[in-house]
Amino acid sequence: MERVWYVAYGSNLSLARFRCYLAGGRPAGGMREYVGCRDKRDPERIVRFDVPGGLVFAGESKTWGGGMAFYDATAAGRVACRAYLVTIEQFGDVAAQEMRRPPGGEFARDLAGLLGDVESVHTMGPGRYETITRLGMRAGVPMFTVTHGDVAELEPVAPSATYLWWLSTGLREAHGWDDDRIADYLAAAPGAKGSWSESEIAAIASNAQP
Repeated sequence: MERVWYVAYGSNLSLARFRCYLAGGRPAGGMREYVGCRDKRDPERIVRFDVPGGLVFAGESKTWGGGMAFYDATAAGRVACRAYLVTIEQFGDVAAQEMRRPPGGEFARDLAGLLGDVESVHTMGPGRYETITRLGMRAGVPMFTVTHGDVAELEPVAPSATYLWWLSTGLREAHGWDDDRIADYLAAAPGAKGSWSESEIAAIASNAQP
């Protein structure tokens, strides 16, 4: 196995934002500079799809402030995703950065080495984004995403406006959704629900930049 699909459902739905993980840099409105992968090339292919489950905002993002998006496979509904075909090395480096570890280090190498053995879920550690979940196959290549080991134990937290803007940008870019559909989708997620109205999210989505 030389290639895998990295499945995004949060701000990485936007290719420009995902490129910060690949090539390095700071996303607009973000508070964190990313080192990038050892292999800084763009994904070989990009596809859109959705999976059963739900989106939950929780924790505290060091990049955006406010809650971060997590994939809850046990929730009812559908989660809009975007999959990037990358090398196993790139996946290890991206996941290491999500887990606030250095790309190219022992952790990234160990993670890349075990992907072939992950049949469902594998938890690397206790952190927020330290669980690898397999989401099936596409074109004969396995698909993986990164989330929390038990999303149900997380307390919902409202996301920041900047984070919502990046999610909105990614949903429009990947799925072609308009502002109203984006707002309906995001406003229903725990954390955003009751904290952001659909009209407020639609206004954020319509902005040119965060």
